[in-house]
Amino acid sequence: MTEPSGVLCPRFHTAVELIGRRWTGAIIRVLTGGPLRFNELLGRVPGLSDRLLTERLRELETADLVLRDVEPGPPVAVRYALTCAGHELEPVLAALGVWAERWIGAAESDSKAS
Repeated sequence: MTEPSGVLCPRFHTAVELIGRRWTGAIIRVLTGGPLRFNELLGRVPGLSDRLLTERLRELETADLVLRDVEPGPPVAVRYALTCAGHELEPVLAALGVWAERWIGAAESDSKAS
């Protein structure tokens, strides 16, 4: 993740900034279960607004992590699915989940005990 000079790798930095954006990790995590329509995504990510979901989906499409598939109607249906690159993030998000279970709950318990 760092170059020999100790400088942070620009690709790593770009990846962390993309995945670390608010709601992005949650959207990708929900899509690991398979393609979903817009309203299904909204329902599975509590607190996410339709405006932010639209924005994040566009960013993820641009980054080639999410594919937007328009199914002709009537009625027209739009589904969002992970690309191969998006699916390759599954073990990363799973590892983050394991870390969160161990450390995020512990940090909250420690702060409540104080």
